[in-house]
Amino acid sequence: MEKDKWQTKWPERISYGLSDAADNLVFQVMTTYLLYFYTDVYGLNSGAVAVLFVIARVADVVGSIVVGIMIDNTHSRFGKSRPFFLWYAVPYVVFAILTFATPNFSEQGKLIWAYVTYLGLGFFYTTVNSPITSVLPTMTQNSREITLLGVVRQFGGSAGQIIVSVFTVPLVALFGGGNERIGFLWTIILFGVISLILILNTFFQIRERFTIKEIAHQPISKVLAMLKKNTPWIVLSVVILLFWLVTGIKNQTTIYYFKYVWNDADLVPWASSFTFSSLIGVMLIIRLTIKHDKKKVMTLGMITAIIGQLILAGGVYLSQLFIIFGGILINSIGNGIIVGLVSIMIADTIRYGAVLGIQAEGVLSSANILGVNLGLGLSGLITAGLFDIAGYVPNAKQNLATLKMINMNYVWIPLIIYILMIIVLRFYNETKLQKGINSDK
Repeated sequence: MEKDKWQTKWPERISYGLSDAADNLVFQVMTTYLLYFYTDVYGLNSGAVAVLFVIARVADVVGSIVVGIMIDNTHSRFGKSRPFFLWYAVPYVVFAILTFATPNFSEQGKLIWAYVTYLGLGFFYTTVNSPITSVLPTMTQNSREITLLGVVRQFGGSAGQIIVSVFTVPLVALFGGGNERIGFLWTIILFGVISLILILNTFFQIRERFTIKEIAHQPISKVLAMLKKNTPWIVLSVVILLFWLVTGIKNQTTIYYFKYVWNDADLVPWASSFTFSSLIGVMLIIRLTIKHDKKKVMTLGMITAIIGQLILAGGVYLSQLFIIFGGILINSIGNGIIVGLVSIMIADTIRYGAVLGIQAEGVLSSANILGVNLGLGLSGLITAGLFDIAGYVPNAKQNLATLKMINMNYVWIPLIIYILMIIVLRFYNETKLQKGINSDK
């Protein structure tokens, strides 16, 4: 049968995976270092930045839905999702560079500049990231092939994340020679150019093969009616939100933790290098999903992440770097399993939506980017807001309340969120979803 055949070959699979690597080269700089850049480099007030992050994420939530609708209403000889890589790659990279530019404006002018560039970057990130998820179920109908493509994608995404985590601080130092403004600008220019090349390569190499014309372009009212019935999609959307919330909190706090608790920001790339183990988690997905359903495998990933977080906590309170690094390594294996399964499971909910009579890969795939935007927005609000309440002062010796707040953000808040993720995932009915997909064969 057609669904049992493999439609893609390795050049296409690798190009698909490189799309997420491309996005992460810019996205991870934004999520990990932008809060620090705004407060310690550009000189913005942490409270003002917290408000900016909230407003930006609200705008991104709206933008996620808009882009999803745009995809579902795209009529192109290239397909519904694929042309977005061509149309929006350049604006995405341009706004990324502008976001890390530091014009010498007044305090109010700097804040306005931050709003315009950051909001623009958020929207254009959505236009090049949502199609990565929405195009997946149209590339093949073979479940094992979808899993393979999802793993290849996340391998690329994790590789991009690791490159940013390990090399950003050294590149800023190299390019800036002590001037972080110049260092961050040239670092994002380098990552942006590479990102542009990889995104365009994805457009030229991948293909959309499976679109049911009769149900591919439906009114938004019918799409919303389908979403209410697609319970697995709703549950997965909440899980994705929680995952990016915990990821944002941990990533944003890392540089503060080592700069102000250990008084050594040069430890950041060392700590970040241990996140390479997320690739191990991603690769485990292929073997684990042969014998176990995806829900069980994702739960295993969450439990692994919790174990790593507990080890990290021990390292923090014992002031032992090797324990902290060990905790990061194990935690990252779990995170790799979780995030590697996200696009695969979203593809399943998209196929289930088609069984319900609506092929709306654009809107359904927006769950991923919606979760990213909401999660990172809330994480920015929590991190910047709590630091502001504790009395954080950029580039100064921090008071005891701020140091305790940094530890809280780095250890305990993430641990609580991981537990919530396990509880929410219990409501994901994979048996019902798979029966529906299989009945459509």
